Amino acid sequence: MAGSSLDSNNPVTARSRLDGRVRRCIDDYEMIEDGEIIAVGVSGGKDSLALLCTLASLREYYPIRFDIHAVTLDMGFAGMDFTSVERLCESLNVPFTLRRKDYGRLIFEERRERNPCSLCAKMRRGALHDIISELGIKKIALAHHFDDAVETFLLCLVYEGRIGCFQPVTYLDRADVTQIRPLLYVEEDMIVRYSSVFDLPVVTNTCPMNGVSKREEIKILLRSLGENYPDIKSKVFGAMKRFPLNGWETDDNSLI
Repeated sequence: MAGSSLDSNNPVTARSRLDGRVRRCIDDYEMIEDGEIIAVGVSGGKDSLALLCTLASLREYYPIRFDIHAVTLDMGFAGMDFTSVERLCESLNVPFTLRRKDYGRLIFEERRERNPCSLCAKMRRGALHDIISELGIKKIALAHHFDDAVETFLLCLVYEGRIGCFQPVTYLDRADVTQIRPLLYVEEDMIVRYSSVFDLPVVTNTCPMNGVSKREEIKILLRSLGENYPDIKSKVFGAMKRFPLNGWETDDNSLI
């Protein structure tokens, strides 16, 4: 992705570049309809906080009218306090809903799952859908970004022997919920810089699997490949668009 890194710590530059990437992704995949309310899944990590701030910024001038509602699911892991996320939402004039579940104890202590990440993802997804359904919301924005997409593609290839990835826009008929991923054109490095520039109140993830999952193994693999092939991620992402994977079709399949 040419010109992906932020050249300075100027807040105006940081915001305009991230806003621009997100707006282009929203436009390419027609993610937003006029007048709708979009739930934003906010885990407290840098990615979801950056998404929250960017959508709050875009709603002020995007030609299609929309509003947002931040939704956080507390998984029950010790030491995770979302008070700072609530304060951020107040400063952005964004409604905030927090629900607490005891999934951490259930997965790691009671069931002692061998593959806890898979079960956790299913439970988290189901709980989020239940929450937004209670709020009368039909669409949720998730914070998967450019690097997540590349890593997921390689996870499917290496561990499952198939070609696949999540879609930019996914309608789940059973839940009657549409998932959108507006950060797909944004690299993780850009989000790291944005988070630093705006001093986002990142909540430390205390999940026992944080940093030791199969996804982390793929991150290490990509870093190794990147030493000899610096544009490896851009090439994989470009291949996903040009192939294209199901749901990744756009009128313009050029690199970002």
